[in-house]
Amino acid sequence: MRILLVGASGTLGTAVADALRVDAELITASRHGDHPVDITDPDSIAALLESIGTVDAIACSAGVTPFKPLTELTRADYLAGLTDKLLGQIELVSQGIDHLSDGGSFTLVSGVLAYDPIVTGAVAATVNGALDAFVRAAAIELPRGLRINAVSATVFEEAWDAYADYFPGHKPVAVAEAGRAYVKSVRGRQTGQIYRVGY
Repeated sequence: MRILLVGASGTLGTAVADALRVDAELITASRHGDHPVDITDPDSIAALLESIGTVDAIACSAGVTPFKPLTELTRADYLAGLTDKLLGQIELVSQGIDHLSDGGSFTLVSGVLAYDPIVTGAVAATVNGALDAFVRAAAIELPRGLRINAVSATVFEEAWDAYADYFPGHKPVAVAEAGRAYVKSVRGRQTGQIYRVGY
């Protein structure tokens, strides 16, 4: 199996890479890796996909959203989150259709804030909810038996020191659990699913 992972350098991406590379040829892409890509730029996505050819799965663990109090958020903040995490992943799917083998799969990343929001998380909640809706809608239209799912995790144990104050009462989960959800999406047969991790 040949798998492209976009966003392979962060906390989540590293765990996903470790989980997916078992018995697979894993191609990793990130802003500053061997296969550079900026998901906010459709031309960058096109160049990446052209350079790697056909794969059996495309997974994404990339995407950034601003975190600010609601009263401080501007239109530009919402557009930043929409352009990066939401439209970046949608563009990866739109262009990636022609680079997936028959029966191949997409796995996107959303997050817990669509269901359990926190203070300063309005943009992330909006984007994550839209991503989950996109996955369910795209699943019924993808051609050639292609599948699409999303992994939606809560805050990670590995990042708890930095984020605990923002997630009062939440229970963090090991990032490896999210990695296993990606494996479930890539190697399973389900489509249109939101794999919740830790909640």
